[in-house]
Amino acid sequence: MSDSQTQVGRPRAFDLDKALQKALEVFWEKGYEGASLPDLTEAMGINKPSLYAAFGNKEQLFLKAIELYENRPCAFFKPALLQPTAYQVAEHMLFGAAAANADPSHPKGCVVVQGALSCSDSANNVKQALIEKRRNGELQLQQRLEQAKAAGELPADADCGALASYLVVQIQGMSIQAANGASAERLQQVAAIALQGFKAMLQPL
Repeated sequence: MSDSQTQVGRPRAFDLDKALQKALEVFWEKGYEGASLPDLTEAMGINKPSLYAAFGNKEQLFLKAIELYENRPCAFFKPALLQPTAYQVAEHMLFGAAAANADPSHPKGCVVVQGALSCSDSANNVKQALIEKRRNGELQLQQRLEQAKAAGELPADADCGALASYLVVQIQGMSIQAANGASAERLQQVAAIALQGFKAMLQPL
């Protein structure tokens, strides 16, 4: 057997999923630009050539880590959209954000919100990718509220785009507050007040 055949058949010396999870934790804590390659390789337990071979460059690694983040079992945004009523959508989303942003088992806040809010020109692709993800999330929420409006849960003149922005602003604000040290209890209070504001827009039964 040739050396090349041996190389092709040789199993990886590390677990890709675990390595990506470790990379996510570094990006979550330090942001895209704050996370250096030595930070990442040390946390992932691999060297630079292995990182490049498995994930591409740092930008590609970050975007794969964000995909992992969005599909975690404890993620709240997508499940919230599946709730049966507009009120339950908002409730699940707001209280889910309060719990997730202050969860002590991982860095505080939301990496999609905070991962690249401001960065150098060299990281502009990452910044734009996160902006697009946030826009897409808000659009999905708006579409879900449009469905609720069609079902008579919201007034006929309700601006579903503005309502979606209202909820997104609350969620993103909780992310910043959590990063600043706000407790889960305080974020739950914020969620409750925001939910009351949303409830006031619902059509009376």
